[in-house]
Amino acid sequence: MMRVFIDTDCGFDDMAAIAMVAARPEWDIVGLGLVAGNAPLPAVIDNAARMSAFFGWTAPLHAGRDRPLLGPLVTAQDVLGEDAMRSAGRALPPAAARLSPVRAHDALSAAAQAGPLTLLALGPLTNVAVALLADPDLAGRLSHIVWMGGSAGAGNHTAAAEFNAAVDPEAVQVVIESGVRFTMVGLDACRSVPVTLAEVARCRGFGGERAETLADLLEGYVRIAQGRPMALYDPVAAAALVVPDAVPCEPAHLHVECAGAATRGMTVCEFRLRKATPNAMVARRADAGVVIDLMLDAFASASRRTHP
Repeated sequence: MMRVFIDTDCGFDDMAAIAMVAARPEWDIVGLGLVAGNAPLPAVIDNAARMSAFFGWTAPLHAGRDRPLLGPLVTAQDVLGEDAMRSAGRALPPAAARLSPVRAHDALSAAAQAGPLTLLALGPLTNVAVALLADPDLAGRLSHIVWMGGSAGAGNHTAAAEFNAAVDPEAVQVVIESGVRFTMVGLDACRSVPVTLAEVARCRGFGGERAETLADLLEGYVRIAQGRPMALYDPVAAAALVVPDAVPCEPAHLHVECAGAATRGMTVCEFRLRKATPNAMVARRADAGVVIDLMLDAFASASRRTHP
């Protein structure tokens, strides 16, 4: 089995992405690092506990940073709801948070010492940057980082910046400068995977209360777009990990803007290799059918669970 540590800010699409990886027998999730982003850290921890109980995930939960490296936390609660799990009805059942005493950055370093390790990062890169700063040898021990964040074009949090990059651009800079093998799955790829109420209906078709809960959460997510198709985000990064051919990538020189009133958090991708040496692989499109099927297959499997 291949080992993966997942760092997440635990909104709906994070849940879907983790479920996709957990459904693959060739991947072993060795830990979940929790970071503030979509919502403040206490909400992220609560969501992680609920998700783990609902899906039966056994990976330890490691609390991480509750704010960016610099400046105050900005969340996506205005879009995603107070708990970042907007729903058309049902919510995941409450569950006790069984947090590991090991902080997320220390857990990541320890996991990388134990053997080959890939990191799937689904939120701001704050925990990852802290781990790299605290353990300078970590970059050499990590096999690969796959990150959902950034954009080769327009942003979504601002005109220039994607949300995860905008929350903590200094953390993105630390990760890029570490020299670790790095893949960015940004808005360009994610916007090529739209979901609609048709996918909600497919989920309801699995039958049962658990399927209805997942369908309500998916519908709440779809309705964020107010009648238009809604882009999937974190599941595209999960697909890049488990079925790489579904999310083709191109080499690029990646730079993050940490200053500028209008451009802070902007990820500048230079694909003209004669202009700059590549330091990342960047996804610009994805196979929507493959990504959506992977997500719904994971939801179908969860719907068949007999407990909790």
